[in-house]
Amino acid sequence: MNKQNRVFVLDTDRKPLTPCRPARARYMLKSGQAAVFRRYPFTIILKKTLPDAEVEGLRLKFDPGSKITGLVLVEEKSGQVVFAAELRHRGQQIRDSLTSRHALRRARRNRKTRYRAPRFHNRRRPEGWLPPSLMHRVHTIGTWVSRIQKHARLTAISTEFARFDTQALENPEISGVEYQQGTLAGYEVREYLLEKWGRRCAYCDAANVPLEIDHIVARSRGGSDRISNLTLACAACNRAKDNRDVVEFVTDPIRLGRILAQAQAPLRDAAAINATRWAVLSVLKTSGLPVEVGTGGQTKFNRTHLGLPKAHWVDAACVGESGLTVKVDASLKALSIQACGHGSRQMCGTNKYGFPIRHRTRRKLHFGFQTGDMVRAHVPAGKHQGLFVGRVLCRASGSFDIVTHTGRIAGISHRRCRAIHRKDGYRYAQHW
Repeated sequence: MNKQNRVFVLDTDRKPLTPCRPARARYMLKSGQAAVFRRYPFTIILKKTLPDAEVEGLRLKFDPGSKITGLVLVEEKSGQVVFAAELRHRGQQIRDSLTSRHALRRARRNRKTRYRAPRFHNRRRPEGWLPPSLMHRVHTIGTWVSRIQKHARLTAISTEFARFDTQALENPEISGVEYQQGTLAGYEVREYLLEKWGRRCAYCDAANVPLEIDHIVARSRGGSDRISNLTLACAACNRAKDNRDVVEFVTDPIRLGRILAQAQAPLRDAAAINATRWAVLSVLKTSGLPVEVGTGGQTKFNRTHLGLPKAHWVDAACVGESGLTVKVDASLKALSIQACGHGSRQMCGTNKYGFPIRHRTRRKLHFGFQTGDMVRAHVPAGKHQGLFVGRVLCRASGSFDIVTHTGRIAGISHRRCRAIHRKDGYRYAQHW
């Protein structure tokens, strides 16, 4: 039987108490001793003050990842995990939005249909600047530290502070002078690629023709500029491949295997962890709590020693020296938290050519709801008869859409909706 997360408990003064089991929370809600304070993470508030209540200290543990960050709450005395969640970041979505905006503005300048002077020399990046797609991870982790600190009595924080050695990941046996000089010591990029690929096109073996540098995984699909993602192609093959994946373009399995054998795995995730680790540590220290750090190897050792399965929240529980004595129930259901943003500030929508085609109203609240709220809708009869729980998409007409875990239900009247969780920039689900 799968276990559930503990329920956060607040007294009348909103002072955090020791989290209780779900059965205990149901009893207090049915008997009128408490009320629901927050749906995600589930929190109840008591109807009386308990000034002499003994509150258990909890340790908040993080396993920062490029796409998903695991977080757990562990009792300091017993080492038992009482709450687990996995936080999914939206860095790639932010990067795609910025790339799209850049392309639209550049196209307008080239066509001179709506000129906006490029601002390249009037901006100064502050010290420690990170791209928005990476800074989003730092801000999201900081947000959840402050949120959980309001609902639980935290005594310490643990986080994985691993520094990925990208050269060692790309070549585990690298050492000595080669390691100190780097992968391109004494070479220019083009000369390195000419030597690596035998001065031939990787797709048709054409030689003695002008060769162009091609990305094996296109930049538009998340590919990097690392040497491991670059190859040589003649002009005809480069145009034919366009931004398709090499698996889609190369039909010969022997040639495809040879190209993939020379190409190495991209290290974008490792670079993201390296770039943000100091910023994450700085945000955690602003909480005023002692911060314990651990390495990735230590986390893996603790998880293997305890015989636990691989999962983001399990790795978070095994972080640091405290992870060796932690008690983890692998059947615990972790809360899935996905960052989805607060909507777009763009008031004018454009087509693919950059011309305005629609305009949005400034009004966001319709009949007491706004897009992104979690609602429960009970439809007693009609085409959409049933009970629906999910995120709502509001319209001024009062006909709403509800996005559930099974799909999107259109045409639900606002009179049938009841808000259960107001929009806060995240989407929640339970791992079953």
